[in-house]
Amino acid sequence: MVRITPFDAQKLEAACRILADTERGLTNSEIGYILSDCRVVDVSPNMTKWKRLFNALAEVQNKHQVGNHLIMFINRALDPVKYSRNKEAFEWRRSELNVVLSFSGFSVREDGKVMSTPVETTLKGARARVGALRSRLEDRNAHPEVFKYCKAELLDENYFHAVLEAIKGVGERIRILSGLTSDGAELVNAAFSVKTPILALNELSTDTELSEQKGFSSNMLVGLFGAIRNPTAHAPKLVWSMTEQDALDIFSIMSFVHRKLDKTKIYEGQNENQG
Repeated sequence: MVRITPFDAQKLEAACRILADTERGLTNSEIGYILSDCRVVDVSPNMTKWKRLFNALAEVQNKHQVGNHLIMFINRALDPVKYSRNKEAFEWRRSELNVVLSFSGFSVREDGKVMSTPVETTLKGARARVGALRSRLEDRNAHPEVFKYCKAELLDENYFHAVLEAIKGVGERIRILSGLTSDGAELVNAAFSVKTPILALNELSTDTELSEQKGFSSNMLVGLFGAIRNPTAHAPKLVWSMTEQDALDIFSIMSFVHRKLDKTKIYEGQNENQG
């Protein structure tokens, strides 16, 4: 193996915090096994996971004055065979490590092996290179409109503001389709009224079609604005915690909404039904 320059303490710690993350990192037994496999002495096995890993790798790095052991550890920890039934864990560890490793000129390939890359100098550049959230949304076949209003936020992995901007995009699309200028529940109720509709999901000629229109507008769209858009618009990011999983699930709902809007048309019939 080519001799690798030792990693500074901050970069080594950042990598260890990812590998030994409390919720999505390696278990204590996995850490112990891989350290042994790399022939790295486990100098503090009873400490917190990330500190245990950091101390072991820092000790061997200082002893030999090379950074090779971190790379060896990652190569073993991200062996794809171990993730055949847990793809999400692999993708999370790989993408987060790639942000950290990019500052040292490395990245983890899809086969779990570390390779050399140009050194990144900015967080924005590192995040843009990884594009983890965007990649996961693309895997879910998210609707193109989801990406339209939140490109910068997605690249920054800013889940809170990405969701807020994307849901604003739903409102904007309804305004464009309907010609209305209002927002939130007022916009939805006016655009998709069953009694005097401007927009229609279908012909609105049967009870089933009327129920679909009412359920989509009153339950889904109004609920989406009330449960997600309003809290994120008024609460500080510090108060409203937005995890990656929450963001992905909300984006999936918005993708469904946009696909419904794809089929929406201006209502031209005469509907005598009561909403």
